[in-house]
Amino acid sequence: MPNLRLADLTAEIEANVRRALLEDIGSGDITAQLIPAERLAKATIITRDAAVICGTAWVDAVFRQLDPRVAVHWEVRDGEQVKPNQVLFHLEGPARSLLTGERSALNFLQLLSGVATRAQYLSDYVAQTQVKLLDTRKTLPGLRLAQKYAVTCGGCHNHRIGLYDAFLIKENHIAACGGIPEAINAAHKIAPGKPVEIEVESLDELKEALAAGADIIMLDELSLDDMREAVRLNAGQAKLEASGGINESTLLPIAETGVDYISIGAMTKDVKAVDLSMRLSL
Repeated sequence: MPNLRLADLTAEIEANVRRALLEDIGSGDITAQLIPAERLAKATIITRDAAVICGTAWVDAVFRQLDPRVAVHWEVRDGEQVKPNQVLFHLEGPARSLLTGERSALNFLQLLSGVATRAQYLSDYVAQTQVKLLDTRKTLPGLRLAQKYAVTCGGCHNHRIGLYDAFLIKENHIAACGGIPEAINAAHKIAPGKPVEIEVESLDELKEALAAGADIIMLDELSLDDMREAVRLNAGQAKLEASGGINESTLLPIAETGVDYISIGAMTKDVKAVDLSMRLSL
């Protein structure tokens, strides 16, 4: 599956931001009303953490939707690595708007930079191998495309976007279809040309999936020895993906078995937001 591109996310970004502003501002920012409407201000946003930046387009959209008079001046770009206390961007405009938009803008930037930072860390961890690290559908509701874009800013890759763009046939699907060959054959008939991936839990099931013509085979919690044997048996016929219970202690050994992909739900699910700070000056 191809990685998401920022150019494809324009409508999604605008929708994300509209929802965020409505959620935060509601009927109006009553605290901002303490400040004279004509007062202008400047602000500087820094990071307190080392990070990989992601989310600049979401920040731009926050202030564009909130008040087009606010100017955003970036000193970094998506995918750039930054150090603690480094300046990320400056704002200029009505003081009320700068303060009203602060939290929504920083929420997007801190979350997406957290995803990108984690992805970069994991990518670097297996950089000496040929494996590609994939995200999953374990994302925050309503922010899947944003998080999947952040994964690419950190040097990892997108799995399927949702339930519509590729088959992923798991244990319960197989049982309901009557077996591995039956499930794969049905998928090819339902949507010819769509990638067909199937989960297997043993080498015997791997052989069934290969014989039925699976495009991608997910090796669910197989041992390292079985993964190496799966790579040998596969001999390049399908792409092999390791999945299930993968953590830092097992990631590199799995990558070294020769599988093509490793999917990691924690890349988007267990994310620590980057610590950001805005300093206002009049």
